[in-house]
Amino acid sequence: MHRRHFLRIAGLSLVTPATIWGREMTTSNDKIEALNKSKDEWRELLDKDRYRILFEDGTERAFTSELLEEKRPGTFICAACNLPLFDASTKFESGTGWPSFYKEIEGHMGTKRDFKMIVPRKEYHCIRCGGHQGHVFNDGPKPTGQRWCNNGLALLFVPEGEPLPALRS
Repeated sequence: MHRRHFLRIAGLSLVTPATIWGREMTTSNDKIEALNKSKDEWRELLDKDRYRILFEDGTERAFTSELLEEKRPGTFICAACNLPLFDASTKFESGTGWPSFYKEIEGHMGTKRDFKMIVPRKEYHCIRCGGHQGHVFNDGPKPTGQRWCNNGLALLFVPEGEPLPALRS
C-alpha cells in the first residue's frame, strides 16, 4: 500500500512535502521553506480541478491546457504557492498534449519514483507546497534530454516584464 493511500484512509488532512514525498523524496534545495496547509485550506484556495491535480495527483486531459500555445518569454509558476518552476525559454512542443520543458528551475522540484502505471516513472512536485506537477521522461531535446511533462492546471504563466506574484503564505 502506498503511504499516500494509507494517509488518506487514516484521515490525515495535512498536505505537506513530507507527507507527499516520504522517504523517497530527493531535492537539491533545502533553502526553500515548506508551505504546510491542510487539505481544507487548499480546497478553499483552489478550484476543484486544480486541487485534484495538485493535491490528489490527478491529470488533466491531453490537449486541453491553454498553456500549450503560450510562447511568450516569462516564467511558469506553481498554481498553488506561486513558486517559479520553469523559465519559458525551456518550453518546447513535445506533441504529448501537455506543456513540456527540458529543464526546471533548479532546486524548485522534489522527485520520487511512481509505480502507478506499473512501469516506474519519475514524478515531480513543487518543493514548497508539495503540489503534483507531472512526470520527467528521458526523451526530451538537447541540452538535457529531459521532458518535464506538466499539467497545465498546475501552472500559471507570468509574462516577462510583469512582476511575479508574492509567494503564497
